[in-house]
Amino acid sequence: MSKVIDFQTDPSKYRHWKVEYDGPVATVYMDVDENAGLFDGYQLKLNSYDLGVDIELSDVVQRMRFEHPEVKTVVMKSAKDKVFCAGANIRMLGGAAHSHKVNFCKFTNETRNTFEAAEADSGQKWIAAVKGACAGGGYELALACNYIMLTDDSTSSVALPEVPLLAVLPGTGGLTRVTDKRKVRRDRADIFCSIEEGVKGKRAKDWRLVDEVVPNSKFDETVDERAREFAAASTKPVADKGIALGPLNRTIDDKGVHYDLVEVEIDRDGRKATITISGPDADAPASIDDVVAAGDQGYMLKLARELDDAIMHLRLNEMELGLWVFRTQGDPEQVKAHEDLLLANDDNWLANEILMFWKRVLKRIDVTSRSLTALVEHGSCYAGVLAEILFAVDRSYMMEDEFEGDNRPIATITLSDSNFGRYPMGNDLTRLETRFYGEPDSVDAAKAKIGEALEAEEADDLGLVTMILDDIDWDDEIRIFMEERASFSPDAMTGMEANLRFAGPETMETRIFGRLTAWQNWIFNRPNAVGADGALQRYGTGVRGEYNMERV
Repeated sequence: MSKVIDFQTDPSKYRHWKVEYDGPVATVYMDVDENAGLFDGYQLKLNSYDLGVDIELSDVVQRMRFEHPEVKTVVMKSAKDKVFCAGANIRMLGGAAHSHKVNFCKFTNETRNTFEAAEADSGQKWIAAVKGACAGGGYELALACNYIMLTDDSTSSVALPEVPLLAVLPGTGGLTRVTDKRKVRRDRADIFCSIEEGVKGKRAKDWRLVDEVVPNSKFDETVDERAREFAAASTKPVADKGIALGPLNRTIDDKGVHYDLVEVEIDRDGRKATITISGPDADAPASIDDVVAAGDQGYMLKLARELDDAIMHLRLNEMELGLWVFRTQGDPEQVKAHEDLLLANDDNWLANEILMFWKRVLKRIDVTSRSLTALVEHGSCYAGVLAEILFAVDRSYMMEDEFEGDNRPIATITLSDSNFGRYPMGNDLTRLETRFYGEPDSVDAAKAKIGEALEAEEADDLGLVTMILDDIDWDDEIRIFMEERASFSPDAMTGMEANLRFAGPETMETRIFGRLTAWQNWIFNRPNAVGADGALQRYGTGVRGEYNMERV
């Protein structure tokens, strides 16, 4: 088996990032160890990055939200001289498998989206303080920040040189953020994305590529002033102390991945992974103070962390498991009670962060390129946030009536207020609004049933599941579906599912995960980029790539 990529880390293991905390302001320094690549065969020179660098950054972002809730402004800087970040490592991209490249881009997108959304979700604003060359993925790091400051000197610039240099696209939303977020005029964007040298100083500000240009002699002082100003204006709730995120209790073996609340069973012959989520083993805490006291062992946070890790493990380490099957077992009333306590106290910093974390975990499911299905069996606990999984998957099957020899409680689905706005998809609609796109009456009908334990026939009438099956048909219908799904072309399935999952309006996020991913997927297969004489292979040799000039 190839090297297992582990998404769990902590500050004691960081090789590429340093963080300093000063009251409401934190400074994140990018200081990539060029000899600490995730794989052999390349050096991470000039603050270039690979997946290992981004795994650490993801941990920085997540840990800061939970362990340092006092932070209201985050400044991202380079710890190296004359370079902010050179972007994704070209040697890594040139040598990596196609599937790794695409999954790497997806994970880096998700990490950037997390700190980009921190201001709206948590009142925490990120500033990119750019000194030196800021190119490609380096500028994409800056673009995901809420505010970009550029020093005005001869060596500092911002650039997206992927098209002229590498024959690929900026892989983490650069083109989209330039037009949709920075609102750069399209002809200027065309120039910017076609030149290698980038844009400096006043022109970068005039073209809205950055927010502020500061003389080099005053740069550090001005960045600190701006960070303090933003912190003073933040609406983030006051919190003096966070909670520690300890290591997950996790075991990986040939049969799957095992956590306290999540069990992943692997069936390699059937090319599927079954993800079983357990409900709480105790009643909900009496108060939000008890949630804070429970720290990272509280049910809602612990489950989100385990499920998030399981998703990432399966994405990067088990790419031939094309079908994921979600199951739940537990008391739906207990699940709903645990979530309801957070919803009733969402002005509490920790309650808010847990709910925002669940929003991110559910979005990970939405954009995962696997066939997704859910089984609503007897004894299941699809309530509130866990019911969202039913509306994220491609198909769902529910047990109808009693099954012979099955003494578990009858299968039900319980909706809560959270299913109607708390966890929007990337298209800014709820999963139910997306499911019933063009059918607002169906959403209203479901909303009228909040809090009710809906059995199969009523869930089917409301359109909440794909199919209900009795004891006679259950095993055969499920088996036939799974065998059929596993026999289809993974490429066709990925394209079909990604097209069907996001109905309705296009947003910056759907463009990044839909349109960009599709184009990048195609471009990463083309010889102009990855062929023996392609730009990625010839980069740094002084010889440009050899292109097939046919327009496709």
